[in-house]
Amino acid sequence: MTPAGQLAAAIDLLALVEADPRPADATANHFFRTRRFIGAADRRAVSTLVWGVLRARRHLGWWLAHFGAPETPRLLLALQAIFSGMTPHKIAMAFTAGRYGPPPLSEAEAVILEKFSGHTLEHPNMPDTVKYEIPDWILPRLQAQFGPALAAEMAALAQPAPLDLRVNMLKSTREAAMLALAREGLHATPTPHSPWGLRLANRQSVTQGPAFQSGIVEIQDEGSQLVALLLDAAPGMRVVDYCAGAGGKTLAIAMGMENKGHIVACDTSEPRLEGAIRRLRRAGVHNAERHLLTPGDKWSKRQAQKFDRVLVDAPCTGTGTWRRNPDARLRLTETDLTELVAKQAMILDQAQKLTKPGGKLVYATCSLLNDENEAQVEAFLARYPVYRRVPLTAPLPASLHGPGLRLTPRTHGTDGFFAAVLERGD
Repeated sequence: MTPAGQLAAAIDLLALVEADPRPADATANHFFRTRRFIGAADRRAVSTLVWGVLRARRHLGWWLAHFGAPETPRLLLALQAIFSGMTPHKIAMAFTAGRYGPPPLSEAEAVILEKFSGHTLEHPNMPDTVKYEIPDWILPRLQAQFGPALAAEMAALAQPAPLDLRVNMLKSTREAAMLALAREGLHATPTPHSPWGLRLANRQSVTQGPAFQSGIVEIQDEGSQLVALLLDAAPGMRVVDYCAGAGGKTLAIAMGMENKGHIVACDTSEPRLEGAIRRLRRAGVHNAERHLLTPGDKWSKRQAQKFDRVLVDAPCTGTGTWRRNPDARLRLTETDLTELVAKQAMILDQAQKLTKPGGKLVYATCSLLNDENEAQVEAFLARYPVYRRVPLTAPLPASLHGPGLRLTPRTHGTDGFFAAVLERGD
């Protein structure tokens, strides 16, 4: 595709993202599936344009409102290009009436863009919520969480995330996996905290390469790897991954158990669980089964107090993943948070029944918000005094020891995560 063709595709994709209630990555996946003529390099170029707008969406909207301009996909992309260093003249040339390019800028659009010459993306009159690219309602919660470090934390959260991989120790070692990736032209370095992790500096295609296809590596953020490590599931144990989804943490847990023992991957979504089958086979995992949680299901009652480890990686706001999902920060509402907190408590009430005396329940989220993290744990312990909180020690690295796991992009280079270990008494 020509640059003009890429711009036209970006305008179309951004329009769909703005109109579609689904996450942007789901919209983009559908967009590219229905346009097979767009090759891999062009997909990356189009996605880079659109995600550049999504990362600065509140800034761009503020500037357009400042000059009384409409927030159209064309102007959003053009304005982002100006703040990236392009001149209005070069931008006008990118808008062509060619066969595959977007229609030329209208006179009104050209006049609007000229107004932005000499400006930078930031402006002293912007409110903090615009500077931080967050919903207005969430600011007090984040201020309470981070205090004076809030600006730095939000700046780190606004940056693109690296691509983290987990080495499958059932099939390889970290050193051998690095060599395998190097043969594909991918330079990976060890992650600083997870003993299984490798990091690629940029988003690169790995899923079609032999290292991924053979099950040597899986895509998994280092923070997610640390949650699985925290479970400390040993060979021979019985473990349940209560909100397993497509099985990312199930795979890591099975690896740590050396394929010995028994894991049950539970979820309320059959498509998510079905998606785990191919991953389990590719990874060579043999000690995991799936269970679909349904209303009136008697499975939990039959399995009461039979598991050494229970992982509740609860559905949450996902505020810790905003590096990867910048559109999510503007879709999230306070009502969403209220509903999720109630859902998390309900899930904990159900899952805690499965932990045997002396066993451990690990509660985790990819959220930065106290409502979903410390407050949720404190409320759980008040409801179930048979549980006590256990300080974090090995197998986590010493730098992460403490009362709970709290990771942020700024401090640890991972997605934002929270986890607490809760031990059931006799």
